[in-house]
Amino acid sequence: MTNLTTAAPAPRHGLARVLSKLGLCSRSQAGTWVRDGRVRVNGRVQRDPEFPVVMGRDKVTVDNAAASQESFVYIALNKPRGLVVTAQDEKGRATVYSLLREASLPWIGPVGRLDKASEGLLLMSNDTAWAAGITDPSSGKEKTYHVQVRGTPDEEACRIMLGGVEDGGEVLRARAVRILRHGPRQAWLEIVLDEGRNRHIRRMFGVLGFDVVRLVRVAIGELALGDLGKGSWRRLDAAEVEMLRR
Repeated sequence: MTNLTTAAPAPRHGLARVLSKLGLCSRSQAGTWVRDGRVRVNGRVQRDPEFPVVMGRDKVTVDNAAASQESFVYIALNKPRGLVVTAQDEKGRATVYSLLREASLPWIGPVGRLDKASEGLLLMSNDTAWAAGITDPSSGKEKTYHVQVRGTPDEEACRIMLGGVEDGGEVLRARAVRILRHGPRQAWLEIVLDEGRNRHIRRMFGVLGFDVVRLVRVAIGELALGDLGKGSWRRLDAAEVEMLRR
């Protein structure tokens, strides 16, 4: 008896996703390029960002130039407070990209977010699959923060944060909490999160009656901010990239 098998069809991806996977731009930027008529598939302009494409088979061009795989870049940046984590800000505020103007880098996007008032370790890359693995809650990548607050939280407050507090219909909790140091009016704590809701730490302390003065992310997984200067960045080495890979 002859066993006949049928080859599985080649996987198709939406056009905007393909451009993003190639490391050329963000998915939202790719969608804009497509709708503006700048992208062709097999010689024809396609204006649907979800138009199905087989990577490696279909010929994709942007502004008549072949859309080829960019070399992947992975950087760690020490974000100062006052900068927003976006390529363009509708309010005209300074962004983290202002720190990269003199660098000869391809397009790179932020891996996760830090709000304007927060500081510390921010990853950026054009490897969107790698970035998605880090930001996916199921990846188990813990984020560690050093937080300065007004007031002096005690061990009971720490236990409450571990158990979770409710704010706006959401339960906000910490994976780990420890008091680093405290004085009569302020304290520094180390907070570890294994999830990241909007303004998670600020809201959690707010429920307990403490105002956050400074919030600095000092580690993502096993990658520590270390002595990287404020406003400075560096490339991750191959071992660090693999360490963070999902």
